[in-house]
Amino acid sequence: MTQKPLVIILMGSKADLEHCRKIAEACKQFGLETVMRIGSAHKTAAHVLEILRQYEADPRPKVYITVAGRSNALSGFTDGAVSAPVIACPPPSEVFGGADVYSSLRMPSGVAPALVLEPANAALLAAKIFGQYDAEIREAVAGSQKRSAKKILEDDRSIQ
Repeated sequence: MTQKPLVIILMGSKADLEHCRKIAEACKQFGLETVMRIGSAHKTAAHVLEILRQYEADPRPKVYITVAGRSNALSGFTDGAVSAPVIACPPPSEVFGGADVYSSLRMPSGVAPALVLEPANAALLAAKIFGQYDAEIREAVAGSQKRSAKKILEDDRSIQ
């Protein structure tokens, strides 16, 4: 990959910022550049479209990670407007007993954002996508997987 890939983290409101920071931190572990933006598919659709136009014009490889809870229109709206992969990573919610995640599960035909609930795993999926074409990112993913496996093996030994 000749151009450094970009992860655009698009949140529905500033209330999602802490969740987005977790995603950005996890992206850094794979050497991924991130930007964070705020835009609501319900309240500021034109603004979201302008953000998407700006990044779609950027020739770098990109993945969008959308963060919106309750009625997650942002993920489907984004996916329908871009050619790059979209990963929905809604923030956890206690208000609706987690039922609001259903708004991220079903999308109309032709709209296919992936759904990943853990911020670190959303970053991992983005890294795996970029790693298909970038050996350095692919090695970072493999290193992360090896560290995870090593910890499990160490934990197993520690309880024997």
